[in-house]
Amino acid sequence: MLDVVLFQPQIPPNTGNIIRLCANTGFRLHLIEPLGFDLDDKKLKRAGLDYHEFAAIKRYKNFEDFITKETPDRILAITTKATNYYGDVTFTQGDYLLFGSETAGLPEEVRQQIPDQDKIRIPMIEGSRSMNLSNATSVIIYEAWRQLGFKNSV
Repeated sequence: MLDVVLFQPQIPPNTGNIIRLCANTGFRLHLIEPLGFDLDDKKLKRAGLDYHEFAAIKRYKNFEDFITKETPDRILAITTKATNYYGDVTFTQGDYLLFGSETAGLPEEVRQQIPDQDKIRIPMIEGSRSMNLSNATSVIIYEAWRQLGFKNSV
């Protein structure tokens, strides 16, 4: 399956929703610190319901720690700073889907480490700034999973 990477998420219910989403799709979740909350936060647990035990979650001190420990072949950065749309990408097993924080997105120093062809965006109408993190993650996860034939689904 694929991996979802949240870079310094700030809002507990968003991460809780993404934990539940990953548990339901088989995607693994990686959290890059600092987090804007504790993993035992009530709001995080409430949003994730009882799915925490079914989700594979790893934590990293920073982006470099993540790169060193995971050694990803390809990272797809989901960012409003991209020109490529997510529907134009062919997702493959082993991809890491990188999302920025709700308040700041992905910092420039992280985006610079990703090739331009691997930066993708979700289309929005003119004047829109961004989508909710858990909603954006859902859009990308389900497109990637669809392209992979909804592997392991019932």
